[in-house]
Amino acid sequence: MSPTASPSIAVSVHTTGRLADRLPALTEFALADRPAPLGLHPAWLTVLREGLGHRVYALEATVAGQTCGYLPLAYVSSVLFGRFLVSLPYLNSNGVLAASPEVQSLLISRAVELADELNVKYLELRQEFASDHPALNATLTSKVHMRLALPQSTEKLWKGYDAKVRNQVRKGEKHDLTVSWGVEDQLDPFYDVLSRNMRDLGTPVYGRKLFRAILRTFPKHAELCVVRSGTQPVAAALLLHGEGTTEVPTASSLREFNPTCANMLMYRHLVDRAVERGQTVFDFGRSTADGPTFKFKKQWGAEPQPATWQYYVRRGVMDEMRPDNPRYQRIIRLWQRLPVRLTRFIGPPIVRGIP
Repeated sequence: MSPTASPSIAVSVHTTGRLADRLPALTEFALADRPAPLGLHPAWLTVLREGLGHRVYALEATVAGQTCGYLPLAYVSSVLFGRFLVSLPYLNSNGVLAASPEVQSLLISRAVELADELNVKYLELRQEFASDHPALNATLTSKVHMRLALPQSTEKLWKGYDAKVRNQVRKGEKHDLTVSWGVEDQLDPFYDVLSRNMRDLGTPVYGRKLFRAILRTFPKHAELCVVRSGTQPVAAALLLHGEGTTEVPTASSLREFNPTCANMLMYRHLVDRAVERGQTVFDFGRSTADGPTFKFKKQWGAEPQPATWQYYVRRGVMDEMRPDNPRYQRIIRLWQRLPVRLTRFIGPPIVRGIP
């Protein structure tokens, strides 16, 4: 633990050993007095350490021993891509939680120092609103969060969809598809759909270990949905239930089953699930404004909310790792021709190094 300074505010850096001791206090601060998505839970640092093998840090600001600010960080390192400091990988939204602008500034300053100490390419804060700090020298706002305000009943939810959505859901219901819910008992079929879909997209897939860590860390708040045609899994999603907000960070479906509207049927059940749990918001995840996934989420009634990712760039540019970078197009085409079994083996070590 290394404290830095202010007359009344201390900022400490907790790593693996000390983190376990401070987790209860950090959780109480992060989730108190606010509707909080599960993505803000400090236990994600444990998930990322166990599921992806990242070195993790919790920056904590205290006054007289009481937590007044928190910034989670993961050190993402690989031979292929270099080193990065991210808050937080895999999740769409994180960054600084602070009781005041002064606390926020101190936490970011300490994160900048840590980025220098670790000699990373850049520090990335996946925030929703911009933080005012002189070291943050780049911003990415090309994506938005797509969120749907939920009614109190699934009947009102259904009536709120437009006719096209309802027709597609009904089409899925007519194709003799079944919907199953579970946790680790559904992990294998979930992963079968995910790994095949990611191969088809030309993107390395996360390993089962990440999703197993999520399910075990949040046993009452994380679950899997799997849609089957007969015995074959054809669509699947991970659902995270926070305080007031349900998120779907990972969802996939098989292209050849698009005519059955299996994906539409699945999303109807995902959103229904959130309403049944008394949630007030369904978060479909981030999308590029006016892109294909944006339009898919928009048809469900989701509205765009800001996504402001800020950077302290030390070397290179912050968007060099984005999959739409032209330098990766040939690699994507090659990846799409690989056997799925091979991508499951070589994909996880690659994707864990991508911020």
